[in-house]
Amino acid sequence: MFRWKATAAAVAVTALALTGCAGADGGSGGSGSTTLTLGAISSPTTFDPSGSEWGNRAPYYQAVFDTLLLATPEGTIEPFLATDYSYNEDNTVLTLTIRDDVTFSDDTALTADVVAQNLLRFKDGASPDAGYFATVQSVEAPDDTTVVITLSAPDPAFLNYLTRDPGLVASAESFDSPDIATNPIGSGPYVLDTAATVTGTSYTYTANPDYWNKDLQHYEKLVINVLQDPTAALNAIKAGEANGVKLANNDNLGEVEGAGWTVNANELDFQGMLLLDRSGTVEPALADVRVRQAINYAFDREGLLQALQAGNGTVTTQVFPEASPAYDPELDDYYTYDPEKAKELLAEAGYADGLVLQQPSAAALGATTYTLIEQQLADVGITVEYTDPGTNFIADLLAPKFPSSFMALEQNPDWQLIQFMIAPGAVFNPYGAEDPAIDALLTEIQFGDEATQAEKAKELNRYLVEQAWFAPFYRVQGSFGTDADTTTEMLPTNVYPAIYDFKPKA
Repeated sequence: MFRWKATAAAVAVTALALTGCAGADGGSGGSGSTTLTLGAISSPTTFDPSGSEWGNRAPYYQAVFDTLLLATPEGTIEPFLATDYSYNEDNTVLTLTIRDDVTFSDDTALTADVVAQNLLRFKDGASPDAGYFATVQSVEAPDDTTVVITLSAPDPAFLNYLTRDPGLVASAESFDSPDIATNPIGSGPYVLDTAATVTGTSYTYTANPDYWNKDLQHYEKLVINVLQDPTAALNAIKAGEANGVKLANNDNLGEVEGAGWTVNANELDFQGMLLLDRSGTVEPALADVRVRQAINYAFDREGLLQALQAGNGTVTTQVFPEASPAYDPELDDYYTYDPEKAKELLAEAGYADGLVLQQPSAAALGATTYTLIEQQLADVGITVEYTDPGTNFIADLLAPKFPSSFMALEQNPDWQLIQFMIAPGAVFNPYGAEDPAIDALLTEIQFGDEATQAEKAKELNRYLVEQAWFAPFYRVQGSFGTDADTTTEMLPTNVYPAIYDFKPKA
């Protein structure tokens, strides 16, 4: 049941004008007969897999590197460079069978030893996702096609990690190359054309002539242009300068569709309040469940969804996604908009005269958002005092310097979400808040069989909602536009479609 990632904090960035944009070239599909031109909202910081990321940077890596396992639009995990995988009885030893017919673009062969080296480099590397491998004790290659990964404890999200940046595999011959950050050597469907690439602006790839899986190689050429500015992205769409573009927001969906494009959507992120200081370390009020519940009752979620997302999303009060076995539709509206109920709870908790919450703000998340939050909390007697940390927004939030904050976070697959937002050592549990009931459920989820994991995840979800660990507003629609010549499928676990799922229309 624990099939599924994902992106960490989602914060928009600076504007960048459209430069060096290749023209889109429509045509028939098959084994590579066209040029695919895509727009992305961020560029890769490095092409070294040990420092790689996922989310909006995934297409740059998928173009040149294969992963050990493959995430599908249907929400399953399938064999890829690893043709088979199995755990031992207590799920602490994972054995992978590696393909024996794959070569890298430098003509070296894929072997189990190369895979093992990649996995260990990622564990010890600079990737912000290196913590995914925290439980990896050893990686061994007893023969050319077998990799054995030993974990210190079961990790129900581990297979999913191998579909993402931790599962990328590069040629071992490239590890000591001085240009590994800019000249990737992989076994993927495309090869980076460094001469035609402008770092930070536009990345050009050509089809790998020796790719082992031609069914997933649909184009002769791939261009990914960096379009951080929503206006630049919309201009590229209207001018026919791309086949597919990641939309940074939902402000211009009508214009995108008016240009003859299709808006492909998923709901990967939720937006709402993170009530981080549940132990009352710096803000004693948040240690009282009645205060956290009052905050939940204070928000008009339907109104916020309309005002901030033009209705493009789904109201919710739970952080687990619909694809999760933990998901319960009844929890989408567990807290209704009830300012009077909020005031009653605050009074019961000893805050009839109100309280003050210190929160950070970030321009990239929208000034209107913070104004509406401030207004709705003020209506029940909670005063918000904002501080703008600038570029240190995430760092200060995780330091931790603030007891609560508005945030947009990805709804990861269950165990990954737990390790990201809920467990005592989770990144977005910076105060290390604990609860004996939660700890017990986490143990049962980690060490239980699939049926137990699903059952206890559902119990955990309800408990988190009842205890108001978070105050989600809605699952926001993530949108990706494709032109009339191109189709794609959205993934339930990433903001950007897999590079293999772009196809020319027949």
